[in-house]
Amino acid sequence: VQLQASGGGLVQPGGSLRLSCAASGFTFSSSTMTWFRQAPGKALEWVSNIYAGSGGTSYADSVKGRFTISRDNAKNTLYLQMNSLKPEDTAVYYCSGQGLRGQGTLVTVSS
Repeated sequence: VQLQASGGGLVQPGGSLRLSCAASGFTFSSSTMTWFRQAPGKALEWVSNIYAGSGGTSYADSVKGRFTISRDNAKNTLYLQMNSLKPEDTAVYYCSGQGLRGQGTLVTVSS
């Protein structure tokens, strides 16, 4: 199983980024996928899920209305569209599936 997140970077408050997660080694289309994040000095925080089959989604209150999770099963890729970014969104973002977490991508929100 491999999960590789990408798309992080430095963005100003109010800006947007789209993270991607390339998955391999398992049946992506039948797997619930998750985004987590870990801010400096803080515990790992759940951000969002997208469920296999129904494609239903759920979000942490801290990102609801600003972030959108999606998936492309044909490309085995998970996405996280992040809008209206705030300094408190600064963190390493990880994707997770099959109980495993891949390498993260750093998002820094700062002016």
